[in-house]
Amino acid sequence: MSAPLHGKIAVVAGATRGAGRGIAAGLGEAGATVICTGRSSRTHGRETSDYDRPETIEETAELVTALGGTGVAIQVDHLDPDRVAALAGRLRAEFGHIDVLVNDIWGAEILKGTPAQWNTPIWKHDLDAGLRIVRLGLDTHLITSHHLLPLLVSEPGGLLVEVTDGTASYNAAHYRISVFYDLVKNAVNRLAFSQGHELAAHGGTAVAVTPGWLRSEMMLDNYGVAEENWRDALDSDRPDQLPTAPPGFANSESPRYLGRGVAALAADPARARWNQRSVTSADLARAYRVTDVDGSRPDAWADS
Repeated sequence: MSAPLHGKIAVVAGATRGAGRGIAAGLGEAGATVICTGRSSRTHGRETSDYDRPETIEETAELVTALGGTGVAIQVDHLDPDRVAALAGRLRAEFGHIDVLVNDIWGAEILKGTPAQWNTPIWKHDLDAGLRIVRLGLDTHLITSHHLLPLLVSEPGGLLVEVTDGTASYNAAHYRISVFYDLVKNAVNRLAFSQGHELAAHGGTAVAVTPGWLRSEMMLDNYGVAEENWRDALDSDRPDQLPTAPPGFANSESPRYLGRGVAALAADPARARWNQRSVTSADLARAYRVTDVDGSRPDAWADS
């Protein structure tokens, strides 16, 4: 089938940009109706967004529709339980249930700091910033699951995807940037494991997925390139003093790569075999034989 997810209802929480937009786009390619949530809206403003960025949930919804799905933009602050409860009520009224929930909410990219600020001990780390990282990266997932999983388990076969940074095995053996960041990214992997335990009794599946080196909008801007010419960032003789990406950037991936893997997972009738696992975008790409937008199959975690 050219649209294996036609008729399926997916919610991508945190779909404004980056991995969330890539996943929404991948689900759209597969024909799904994708509810794109986030704080930055063309119509209603940015509300409490931590980023001064141009991307909006409406842009993501339009991309989903252009790719063959049906995109629906709904502004939600996933730190606000009342707003998420209202989202659940609207989805129940309009669709009755959901088939896929993607918890990609993050919003702490600036708070985690630049590499020069990494490895700051907890007693020297700004406490307010650290606690904000935990709230944005963990509380949001818990609040969203609490309110939306009833819609997922109302019918068997539902899929929950928890998006994190690093697999459970990698993070267990490596310190990740700061105590706060490390805690969040480890906890999100564990969330997939624990929620998978609870979902299994209802015929549901939970999987934690990490992208590799993601060519998000923010990452591309950092190197002064676009998706069309991203390899120029590897050129050490660049104009205008633009930063040069390290060699590992050659093995980076577009957000759509992760999205295509998640879409293939959602379309797999035997998806329960992945329950409670922690995997990479490359793991999904190999299993389902999907490729990135340029036809490649990068694996940034291969040598980790």
